[in-house]
Amino acid sequence: MLLLGCIKEVSAYELALSLPNGLSGFVPVTQISDAYSKLLSKQVAQGELLQELHSLPDMFSPGTLVRCIVSSIEKSDDGRRSVKLSIDPKKVNKGLNATALAAGMLLSGSVLSVEDHGYLIDIGVTGSHAFLPLQKAKNYIKAVKKGPDLKIGQNLNCLIVEVKNEGRVVSLSIDRSEVAAAIATEKQNWALSNLLPGLVVKARVQKVAPLGMKVTFLSYFTGIVDFMHMDPEKSMSYSPDQVVKACVLSVHPTSRVVRLTLRPPFLHGGGAPRQLPGQRLGAVLEEATVKAFYKQFGAVFELDDGTLGFARLKHLSKTRKSFKPGAFKEGCKHKCRIIDYSLMDEMCIVSLKHQVIEAQFLQYQDIHTGDVVQGKVLSLKPIGMQVKVADGIRGLVPSLHLSDVILKQPEKKFNIGDEVKCRVLECNPEGKKLILTLKKSLVQSKLPVLSHYEDAKPGLITHGFVVCAREFGCIVKFYNDVKGLVPKNELGSEPVSCPEKVFYEGQVLKVMVLKCEPQQERLLLSFRLSSKPGSEDKWKCTPREKQEVKYQIGEIVDVKILKKKDNGLEVSILEGEDNVVAWIPTQHLSDFVATSKLLWHCLREGDVLPGVMYLSDKGEHIILSRKSAVISAVQEEQVVRSFSEIQPGMLLTGYVRNVMPFGVFVEFPFGVTGLAPKVSMSDKFVTDTKDHFVVGQTVIAKVMSIDEEKQRVLLNLKVSECSSGDSAAESFDLLNQYFKELKEIRQLLKRGEPSICEMVPGKRMHLVVQDVREDGSALFSGSSVTGFTVTATRYHLGDKNVAPGEKRKVFVLHVDALTSEVYVSLREELLKQRP
Repeated sequence: MLLLGCIKEVSAYELALSLPNGLSGFVPVTQISDAYSKLLSKQVAQGELLQELHSLPDMFSPGTLVRCIVSSIEKSDDGRRSVKLSIDPKKVNKGLNATALAAGMLLSGSVLSVEDHGYLIDIGVTGSHAFLPLQKAKNYIKAVKKGPDLKIGQNLNCLIVEVKNEGRVVSLSIDRSEVAAAIATEKQNWALSNLLPGLVVKARVQKVAPLGMKVTFLSYFTGIVDFMHMDPEKSMSYSPDQVVKACVLSVHPTSRVVRLTLRPPFLHGGGAPRQLPGQRLGAVLEEATVKAFYKQFGAVFELDDGTLGFARLKHLSKTRKSFKPGAFKEGCKHKCRIIDYSLMDEMCIVSLKHQVIEAQFLQYQDIHTGDVVQGKVLSLKPIGMQVKVADGIRGLVPSLHLSDVILKQPEKKFNIGDEVKCRVLECNPEGKKLILTLKKSLVQSKLPVLSHYEDAKPGLITHGFVVCAREFGCIVKFYNDVKGLVPKNELGSEPVSCPEKVFYEGQVLKVMVLKCEPQQERLLLSFRLSSKPGSEDKWKCTPREKQEVKYQIGEIVDVKILKKKDNGLEVSILEGEDNVVAWIPTQHLSDFVATSKLLWHCLREGDVLPGVMYLSDKGEHIILSRKSAVISAVQEEQVVRSFSEIQPGMLLTGYVRNVMPFGVFVEFPFGVTGLAPKVSMSDKFVTDTKDHFVVGQTVIAKVMSIDEEKQRVLLNLKVSECSSGDSAAESFDLLNQYFKELKEIRQLLKRGEPSICEMVPGKRMHLVVQDVREDGSALFSGSSVTGFTVTATRYHLGDKNVAPGEKRKVFVLHVDALTSEVYVSLREELLKQRP
């Protein structure tokens, strides 16, 4: 069956459509078009994001009319039926063939590909090639505001402008004024086999009846206009032989019944029905007047604002037995509630049922984080318990939240159908996601609900639950996924040596907010409720108020190390008298990841580091960088200071900010970031992204493309693509910098570990075999290598058989200063080489 529908909701995986007569259906993401389905399959096969594949919200907007065909009607476990639809032009236009196409026809199309001067459009007609010139699409693109171009899979209302070669070549327009003026005529030779919903026609009234009227159109077609689809302004004034403008709503394939509408918004192509004001949904009306009662369907009411509302038969009373037809005579008044709105009928759907009128929630939008709700247990699964909160509203209680303590056998405590009292942890109306908790400590808590970082003021005391206990402290979660850290020194009045043994996952505790940075979504907490807020010694470097000195990004400063911390150095800038405190993350000590760790290991508190660059000022502390390549890029102005300066083809020096399964995020000086997708990460085939890059690594990236609307930058990190031309010179510069830093490290090591400086690759010495391992490798010892682990692999023992206690001459291959490991060889070809 072919229908005209109106998009009600758009999610990542489906479109929810409003259909005529208060019905609704959904279009799965696989039923958009052939071209879109192929892109989806390609993305799944490659396991990475495709640039040309856009999400449904990027292409579709609520309130848009679309032609659709019923694919199937599925029945759920609770007896409800759901209508599955398709908007694929091949299915919607299956009744059309190339010879039937004529200029002036209005039909559905879908973008097949983007070309230089326009778009190839799939109109679902075998043997026809349809083209949409750019000029005919400009106004439409500007009006829908979905980006500078049409996207593959985008559904369009297409007007045929010209037909050539017996329908093999078709020229289209989607210009709004041209589409709006289109009217189906006899000349276009429409047949019942290919008649499409959405066509606007001139119809002649044949017969007027209480439930609607019969009309004729396009010379020999007969159609029906339901009572819901007469123009409300003129519903009482229709008469036989009157000529009216009408729009085809649906075409039934077997009964051949054609239904039409006379409602004004549908009477020009590309129109949009009126929306219901948001505050009206869920409104309770004390007096709604019966306009008409139809014993097979329901009743039509006039609402308090003069608009019409329709109540289905089952919503007129609690049960069929309690239904009294006499109460629904014209003029009778009833209390009702607006429970839905049918876009296709431009009519409110109301209910007279007492339990619906009194219901606390009707839709996900009515539920707020922190609300206490009653629910009924629907099912128990390994991930948690499904709870019915109201008709059409379901929530999940994760297994962690079934009780204050972890339940090993929840089925012993809960039964299907049990009434439970829950509290809302998280509610996302767009995604219809509702997360609940049954923890009594949270459900009964009278303390404030912390659901936004902005609400976390120092001194606030509230309830939270532990999600992680480690040696550094506890991570505590609140509502709406807000979470914070309780550092080890704030776990209690007495020191806690092993937090993981004291605290457990899911434990509900009172916590006090010490400090919050809403923009960074960082929260510092304490279990010591009596302590005053402000124990921030280990939280940040120096409060911002004390740091009035301003630096420009790219400014070079000298610094003195104040404190060595696990992930970097706290330093003081040696300029002026203010001693401004700043931070050098470990990965910003060098362009080379291994060297960064070595430098951190060798440096001491009190050391002075010259030539460090001011990188950024995020939140309350200044971040500095010592990466030579990044400093050079800034000094030579090979940088972009804002998104607007980025151009495809640019080579930019940056550093890896995050490594994800689908690609690598790279940050550049001045804060611009971009994504290198998996396919553009390496010249080698990438299976696991973490095998190729690590956070903090310096990289040169080539800009592939930019999306100005979404402020996105796509990058290429392939070495073959990211060279400025003289790759040999670039490589020698990098190597030179590497050896320069190694020399610096050697000087630093001489202060504390002079023996390691004497251990250099190429050195020959005599050592004693200490042990021979099962894998064939050997361990050595000697007075010159005290404190080192000296190893030779099976290969580097050559053809010699060694035994513990033997003295052998060895050749030093590599020295790992960080782990104090030395790798040696006994192979003759190395020992014979001249020093």
